[in-house]
Amino acid sequence: MEKQEQDGLLDGEFKYKKNTDGTINKHVVICIHCSKEFQFHRSYSSLKYHLNAKHAFVGAAASPGLRQTTLSERRPLSKSSLNKLTDNIAKWIAKDCRPLSIVEDKGFADVLKVASQDASYKPPARSTITIRIHELYETEKKKKEEALVHTECVALTGDHWTTVSNDNYLGVTAHLITEAWGLTSFALTIMKTEERHFAEACAEQFQTVARNWSIEEKVTTVGTDSARYMIAAARIMPFNHMPCTAHILQRCITVSLTDSGFVTALAKCRKIVGHFKHSPANTAELNAEQVSLGRKQEPLAQDVPTRWNSTLQMVKRLIRNQTAVTATLDKQKHKLVLLTPPEWDKLQRLETLLEPCRYVTELLGGEAYVSCSVVLPAFCHLRRVMEVTDEDPAYVVRFKEKFKEDLASRQAHTNYAWLQIATALDPRFKDLRSVPKTDREAVWTTLAGMLHEDSPRGSHTAEEGPAKKRLSLLQMDSDSESEEEVQQDRAIQRYRAEPCTALEDCPLQWWAAHAGAHSQLARLARRYLATPASTVPCERLFSVAGHIVNKKRSALHSENVDKLVCLSNWLKDEYVGQLVVTVGERGVGSRAFGVVSDKPMRRKHQ
Repeated sequence: MEKQEQDGLLDGEFKYKKNTDGTINKHVVICIHCSKEFQFHRSYSSLKYHLNAKHAFVGAAASPGLRQTTLSERRPLSKSSLNKLTDNIAKWIAKDCRPLSIVEDKGFADVLKVASQDASYKPPARSTITIRIHELYETEKKKKEEALVHTECVALTGDHWTTVSNDNYLGVTAHLITEAWGLTSFALTIMKTEERHFAEACAEQFQTVARNWSIEEKVTTVGTDSARYMIAAARIMPFNHMPCTAHILQRCITVSLTDSGFVTALAKCRKIVGHFKHSPANTAELNAEQVSLGRKQEPLAQDVPTRWNSTLQMVKRLIRNQTAVTATLDKQKHKLVLLTPPEWDKLQRLETLLEPCRYVTELLGGEAYVSCSVVLPAFCHLRRVMEVTDEDPAYVVRFKEKFKEDLASRQAHTNYAWLQIATALDPRFKDLRSVPKTDREAVWTTLAGMLHEDSPRGSHTAEEGPAKKRLSLLQMDSDSESEEEVQQDRAIQRYRAEPCTALEDCPLQWWAAHAGAHSQLARLARRYLATPASTVPCERLFSVAGHIVNKKRSALHSENVDKLVCLSNWLKDEYVGQLVVTVGERGVGSRAFGVVSDKPMRRKHQ
């Protein structure tokens, strides 16, 4: 009987090992599937385990006792595991802008069954996910409120956005410097607005957001674009206004191109790009020509008036593919007016003119590093780049002169005083070489006045008594400087005596190490260096909102839109947070701050 059972087990699954002399070794068996050897001493447990673990699909067909364990036989998920899985599904939907209806997809349910190894598992209902997302929003909001409580100054940026269903929203982001001198930013709200874009309504909306987050007394600046209603609203609000410098720069480029000799060449470029963009057959022929020339296949880019640096991108793509484009058009029948050799030369010069502008625009649009103090050095660099030379043709001279004229006029309407103080408080640019020599001492005088206003002894309390008040009044009438003013002047002089740091160093890290030595100025540094130079953070917020409020989800309730957009902004990956910390510790590199007044930025840094 035992012999028959042994033979039945080994038949087709294992075989005895043959010795070199041809005899059979009944103490060693070999698996016919993987040729692995096993010691055999009339015990089948190791053989069964091997079949079940390594060849379950064979064991299930060969013997009822060796069949594979199915998902239905797994133990169901515990309640805590189910809650954890549901929370992670809600977090995934909020962070990656997925629709709530995804939990009803059959394919999604199948994936979860395999992942959880529970064939009876059913995804949570949409109502459950909705509740979890609301709970997650409240949890994350408390964290942001706590961060706002522990800071003294908050800078805001805001802009309006229109959805595909023609609903208008106001997006607002907050920017602050933490107690550990880390720069952080996050969304506050994306609020649906019903009123027309009047200045009074816009100002009230910003103030409502500040009240809802209890930061009315902490808001320092509000950054917006240069729309007229925004500028008028800024005059009503009790906060400083910071116009978007990136918008200003792009408007300068648009105006300069209109009044230069590049108009005809750019019009031809748009026609050529449209010829390929609107025809798949033409695009295929261009790709084939690129391959034959040993070039990388890349599509041509069309410029869009509202897309920054798109004109430069169009010109660069055409110049890189000049040979392929020309060869392809020569083989086709078309009515296009081709670019002449002098016009190709114009495009080369235009690329040289616009490349520094692209670089500065991207530099001013960052939110992971200090950008407000870079505005004046960056503009100073652009003025140096736009200096007219003897080799410049007439159309380049017109472009440069118009650019400098328009930039100067628009810069006069920025918050120039705020930018000057921010530049002075940045240890990389505190020599104020980007500020006219006649204005440099006035900046330090203004800074000394701010120290006097922020000084705790600048205002007298009732505890000081009437005697001290009378003495202080007598001292104010005196022509000599008070001891407090002398100390403030000494604080300014000590800071000015510090050597300027390298361009690749992070100013916040410098202040973290020197806050004790310059405690009075450190408070002002937190206030001024937290302000972003542009409203690009709001534009990024709208990009996220565009993935959420799409054509299939255009009927989303405004409250859900607000929570989903904010959660997607708040639930950034840990890798992104670590990247921001790394950038904050190292600065953004010398290539990001190679902007000084007496030397143009070197080409390799562009």
